[in-house]
Amino acid sequence: MRLRTPLVVAVLALVATLSGCVVQQGPRSHMGARGGDDYPAAAMGWSEPAWLAEMIPHHEEAIRAAKELSRSARPEMRELGAAIVGSQTAQVAQMREWLAPWWPDQREDRAYVPMMRDLRGLEGDALDRAFLDDMVRHHMMAVMMSQHLRSGRGVTHDEVADLARTIVVEQRAEIVTMRRWLSDWFGQDSSGMPMMRWRSWD
Repeated sequence: MRLRTPLVVAVLALVATLSGCVVQQGPRSHMGARGGDDYPAAAMGWSEPAWLAEMIPHHEEAIRAAKELSRSARPEMRELGAAIVGSQTAQVAQMREWLAPWWPDQREDRAYVPMMRDLRGLEGDALDRAFLDDMVRHHMMAVMMSQHLRSGRGVTHDEVADLARTIVVEQRAEIVTMRRWLSDWFGQDSSGMPMMRWRSWD
C-alpha cells in the first residue's frame, strides 16, 4: 500500500506518541497538506520506498524555497539558503539513485502538495520571516518522517537508515537556529508553532 503524507498537525501529534517527542499544538498553519483520510497510514510507519518517494519532492520544495534567499539582505539567511540547497540537492540525487534500481515499481510522488508559500514576490523582512516560519514546519515534517522510518520496520538498506539519521540531525539543528532568528529578529515566540522536545538520537 502506498503511504501518503497525512495532515501535518495530526502527524506531529502522532509522532509525540511514537517517537518520544512532546508536542504542544498552537493555531493551525496556513500551509496546504493532504487530507486526514491518510492519517491511519502514518500509524503504520513508513516503508523505505514510500519514504524515498515522498522525501524527494519534499526536499525539492525546500531547495526551491532556499534558492530565494539569495535575495535576502541578511548574510545569515543567504548562508542558510546555500547550505540547504547544497545538502538537500546531494541527498535528492542519492535518493533517486536508490529508488529506481531497488524499488522499480515505486515512483516519486508527483501529487505532492506544497507545504510552503510562494516566496518569489517577497523581499526584505517579509521574505526572511516567511521562509523561517514555513521552513521550521517543513523541517519538522522531514524529521518526523525520518524518525518514523528508523523507529519502525520499514528500513531494508543501511544506506537509507544512515540518510534518515543525517536528515534528523541536520534539520533539527536548523530548526533551533531558525526559531532563534524568529525570536531575535521578529520577536516571534513559539506560541504559534508546534513545540517539540526531541529525544536523544541513538
